Amino acid sequence: MRLLALTAILMLALDQASKYAVIWGLGLIHVGTIPVLPPYLVFHMGWNTGINFGLGSSADARWILVALALAICAWALNWARRDPRPIVAVSTGLLVGGALGNVIDRVIHGAVADFLNMSCCGIVNPYTFNIADIGVFLGAVGLILSPPEKTRRKG
Repeated sequence: MRLLALTAILMLALDQASKYAVIWGLGLIHVGTIPVLPPYLVFHMGWNTGINFGLGSSADARWILVALALAICAWALNWARRDPRPIVAVSTGLLVGGALGNVIDRVIHGAVADFLNMSCCGIVNPYTFNIADIGVFLGAVGLILSPPEKTRRKG
């Protein structure tokens, strides 16, 4: 559980520090867009009140989404408690740290602060995301690719 906690704390800190540095430090909240390596990487300010890709953003689901994120964290922590493999600990830490980063945004700002926009090869991506989203995605993929090992029956 120590590896899980360390991963979650690092993910949460990286997410919150990146948001603070880019949104407030670089003034993205005021300028709206900062080309970094266009079109591959552009900082573009976005406030996501919905789930993902703006889904559910028309309804004020702030507290429902906070509760859902916390429930998913509890479920993942329960899974990790029963599975001592390091890949499960790291994956759960990434998922939990990222989810908590977005929960903090929802509680403080009423929406998740997104600022990363990446496009490539003539495909223009209209969506923004953040470091927490990367953690949630990588953590979920890690857990999906690490199903619980089946125990053998004695007999």
